[in-house]
Amino acid sequence: MEFREDILGAPYEAAELTLRPDDEGPVCATLVRRLVPGSERAVLYVHGYNDYFFQTHLADHYTALGFSFYALDLRKYGRSMRPHQSPNFVRDLAEYDEEIDEAVRIIREEDGHRRLLLNGHSTGGLIGSLWAGRRAGRGLVEGLFLNSPFLSMPAGAAVRTAGGPVVTALGRLAPTRVLPSALNPHYTHSLHKDHQGEWEFDLTLKRPESFPLYAGWLSAIHQGQRRLKRGLGIDVPVLLMASTRSIATTKWTSALHHADAVLRADDIAAEGPRLGRHVTIVRIEGGMHDLVLSGEAARAAVFAELDRWLEAYLDVDLDVDLGVDARPVEA
Repeated sequence: MEFREDILGAPYEAAELTLRPDDEGPVCATLVRRLVPGSERAVLYVHGYNDYFFQTHLADHYTALGFSFYALDLRKYGRSMRPHQSPNFVRDLAEYDEEIDEAVRIIREEDGHRRLLLNGHSTGGLIGSLWAGRRAGRGLVEGLFLNSPFLSMPAGAAVRTAGGPVVTALGRLAPTRVLPSALNPHYTHSLHKDHQGEWEFDLTLKRPESFPLYAGWLSAIHQGQRRLKRGLGIDVPVLLMASTRSIATTKWTSALHHADAVLRADDIAAEGPRLGRHVTIVRIEGGMHDLVLSGEAARAAVFAELDRWLEAYLDVDLDVDLGVDARPVEA
């Protein structure tokens, strides 16, 4: 496996993972890494929808704790998008098992890490959870940290129930049909420093208006969430974080900086116990959808609670202030 300097520059490296082609042609994923020499611990980060890895301060936090940091840009996302592909598109979330399996193999076998944490955000949290459920009993990961995972559609229960069969049928019959997107462009604007945010990222890889929303992708999400409803049986400790509140608005408001503007945070927390028998749920006051991109106070709470959990359940020896009250709940 050949790693070269990543688009983020040193100390980040990236390698292209060649995957099985699909009906659109060649397929690849991209594995980004930042090694901590001599470390036996590593974390693998999986991004969300309309997203890619750019959160270097997250990597800073992990590497300061002695974790080598890895991130996957999944097929048809970010660094892995190719001109012949429908961006962000799959028909089944299990398709991502191929790149996650290969990334885990590289981290453990080629790079020699004995302990691995999986960290997923939003859609990446759902994808990673489904993968961990299918790989239970194999000892591939020691824990999961889920940042606002996409465990439930951002709609009322009646709409989710009635709309499910329609979404499934449309995804099967016309998978590449483009549907109206409900993603609010103000969410991305609330993050990017050229608008109302504080972060720098490539707006061609994480678009304010999002990429096309395909019926087949939405059906894949629906099927994954139906599988969650039956229980995933994840056999390692899980830390699930979500904001204390959500916001739905079509206009700009500063409240976007203090709530989840993409998913329903209460629904995320309610679905958490279905992941496995050992799930810790933490609600972050003032948290945005990507909790690690929240304002300074909420971000500090996220990292303090992550550290507390790592020390308690992954036996990571830390010298941190555990005094932040972010309302942990054991489910």
